[in-house]
Parts: sequence; structure tokens; C-alpha cells
Amino acid sequence: MSISVCRSAIFVIACLTATAAHAAVSFEKDLLPVLTKKCIDCHKAPYEENGKKKEPKAGLRLDASWAIVKGSENGPILTAGAPDKSAIYESVMLPKDDDGHMPPKGDDLTKEEIALLKKWIEEGADFGGWIGSTLGMPAGAATELAKPHKPREHELFYTALEKEVRPLSDDVLAKAKAAGAQVAAVKVESPLVRVDFLTGVSKCDDEKVAAILPLKENIVQLDLGRTVVTDAALKTIGQLPRLISLDLRQTKVTDAGLESLVGLKKLQSLNLYGTEITDVGLKHLAKIKSLKNVYLWQSKATKAGVKQLTAAVPGLKATVE
Repeated sequence: MSISVCRSAIFVIACLTATAAHAAVSFEKDLLPVLTKKCIDCHKAPYEENGKKKEPKAGLRLDASWAIVKGSENGPILTAGAPDKSAIYESVMLPKDDDGHMPPKGDDLTKEEIALLKKWIEEGADFGGWIGSTLGMPAGAATELAKPHKPREHELFYTALEKEVRPLSDDVLAKAKAAGAQVAAVKVESPLVRVDFLTGVSKCDDEKVAAILPLKENIVQLDLGRTVVTDAALKTIGQLPRLISLDLRQTKVTDAGLESLVGLKKLQSLNLYGTEITDVGLKHLAKIKSLKNVYLWQSKATKAGVKQLTAAVPGLKATVE
């Protein structure tokens, strides 16, 4: 999916992020109130004002689930279960000086806000039965929305991944949290967890990362962006057998450290934005055949190196600018 979606359509991301990203995301409870307050005035069914017909900006309506799924005049704006294939997510992850970065003006989305949007998409962008406005709804849409939920590919993947995984004990969780980690289930009643150090990135070092090793069987998402970790932390991370997503943006990890990640057979997403990683490090990543997305903006990697990496890992998307 192209990330060049209309700016007004992409800016909707800012309206999806009022609460923390660690609980299971409910669209109607967590996101709809924000949309109603900040976005729907510009993105609702056509109406008349002072004798003039007002159309939703970019043809994007946010007042109904079927309309959000439809997207803008430029096409769909999200792909359920796949943030990396959702233009609204990709755009907020772009460097600020990139023409496609969203929002184009004002404050960027916070890490917590981006995490909330990402989590909702990863969970399947499920509207939980909410339909919203039926004005202009295509025939048959209501019937389609009322159909029983069919597990999506990512849901089946997570279900298979959590087999034989035991829930974390209170004692283990307490020790991890004492080290500054925030731990949350990736979905309700799942033993799989997401870990980050968002409330103390400047204090998160290699020792703090080592403290989460007792959670290794349960961790599927790990965010260490902007922390002070080094290659030593990557040796710990290399021991997380179910790790799917790893964020190392703006850290001091090096090419040599990436070798510690080669054994991660489930790793699909790796964020190396703003690091000193070069083409040498990409050669290590070429051995991780499960990778689907690698973010290399403002790193030292080159287009030639990225081309070799994507050739070595079928289906991998990697961009360096």
C-alpha cells in the first residue's frame, strides 16, 4: 500500500490516540470518543452548511465502521492485523523531514499514541460490533458487518504462538516492573506480552534489559527505542524465542551487535531508525528469514545494501529513506 495517502486522511491518526497503548484496545470505548471530539466534524457524511454542500475531506468518513474500512478517495487507509501494510501507521513512522511524514505540522504523535494505533491494528482493527452512521451505507454492508467473526491470519499466528506458554507469575512481573519495564498482554487473556521502558527510556540500560530475561518465553513485542542500551543488550534479546517485533530506534547498537539476533526465528519487524547500522550489519539480518519489515531511515545503510538484504530475504520490505 502506498504511503502517499492524502494528508487529511493520514492526519486521522492523531485522532485515534487518547489513551495508553497497553490495555486491549476497544474501538468504541478508547478510540471513538476521540474521533467524535477531534475528527468527525471534517470526516463525516456530506451535509449542507450555509447553502453549500460539505463533503468529507479526502472523501474519508470516520463516522461509521464500514466507511473507515472503505478508506479515502486514495484507497484503504489501514490493513487489519498489519501495521506495516497500513499507510496511516507507516506515515507517522517516517522521519519528520520526509514529505510523507504525518502530521505535517504541529506536534508529532507521542510514542504512546503511536503504540495505541499500532496495537489496535495488530489486534485486527476490530470495531467490536460498532457500525455508526448508516447514511450512504452500501447495500449489504450491514449484513457483512453482522457476520460472525472469522479469525484473521495474524490471530491464528498468535494463537499458535501462545501454545504451551504459561502466564507470568506475579513475582516475575513484579521484578520486571521494578527494573522499569512496562509489561502488558498483547490481547485479553493471552500469556504473550509486550514490554517497553517508555516511562524511563534514559534509565533503560543493558542491565535493565537483562532483568526481563525471566519473561523470555512470553515476550513477543519489545520496544527499546531511545534507550541507552548497547550491543550487550542484544545478547539478552537474542534469547527471546517468540519475539516478533523489536524496536531499537535511536539507540547505540552496532553492526556487530546485530549478529546476536540471528537466532530469532520468529522476528518479523525490526526498527533501526536513527542508528549507526551500516550495510555490514544488514548481512547479519539477511540470515533472519522470518523478517518482513526493517526500518532503516537515518541509519548508515545504503540503498545498495538494502537491495542485497531484500534479495536475500523473500518478501522483506526495507527502506533506507
